[in-house]
Amino acid sequence: MDASRTPPLTHDELNALVDGQLTAGQRATAMARVAEDPVAGETLEAWQDQRETLRGLHQKLLDESIPETLLATVQRSARERQALDPWWRWGGMAAGVLLAFAVGWTAHGQLGGKAFYAAGHAARASQAFAQQATLAHAVFAPEVRHPVEVGAAQQEHLVQWLSKRLGKPLKLPLLSSQGYELVGGRLLPGDGGARAQFMFQNAAGVRVTLYLGALEGSPAAGKPANAETAFSYSSDGPVPAFYWTDQGFGYAMSGPVAREELMRLAELVYQQL
Repeated sequence: MDASRTPPLTHDELNALVDGQLTAGQRATAMARVAEDPVAGETLEAWQDQRETLRGLHQKLLDESIPETLLATVQRSARERQALDPWWRWGGMAAGVLLAFAVGWTAHGQLGGKAFYAAGHAARASQAFAQQATLAHAVFAPEVRHPVEVGAAQQEHLVQWLSKRLGKPLKLPLLSSQGYELVGGRLLPGDGGARAQFMFQNAAGVRVTLYLGALEGSPAAGKPANAETAFSYSSDGPVPAFYWTDQGFGYAMSGPVAREELMRLAELVYQQL
């Protein structure tokens, strides 16, 4: 291969040549290279023909004068813009003053702002906890052969094992008064550490689950315990749930049952735990 031979023109270079974007010297150099490259020459000729064809399709429109109505609209817009410019400048100053006031107010409210932020963070953590509870229910409740890791026959072992993993002595609630018996339980991961899930089932085969574990900011994380919260209801997940927090621990009762029944089960759990 001849090392002195110039490389072929790229498509970008050919486009620049067709669109007239090259200086006189660059154009002369490019045309010299095209002369050495038959393929580039054919491409250039085809693109130039396409360009002229497209221009010819709308030549009448290009030759027409600008409509008077369009000129009047442009002129009116220009006058309106000039009239509004002072107001825009004043508006910008007002926005700056408002922003400065907002920043100052925020700084002034830091004492209460931290508490407000902490409350909002705790609420979001509780909501996320409830969503995880409903997802865990949706995953394991339909299981036929392996709905739990440890069955009800090993109840004592189940409670001791999960208490150790969650770092808190757990009590297993009794829901037989509402027609639900223990199926068993399992260990699950969570945002703030280990989670426990206890599963219960009634005579009709309907299953509900109690999901619990330390929330972020709980004593398990070396931070002050969250205050006790009232029951909250969530229907955003795969199944509804009632959830609450108590001494840094989150609890969620989930299941495909009516709100009233789920509330009774949650209250029964709360009273026993």
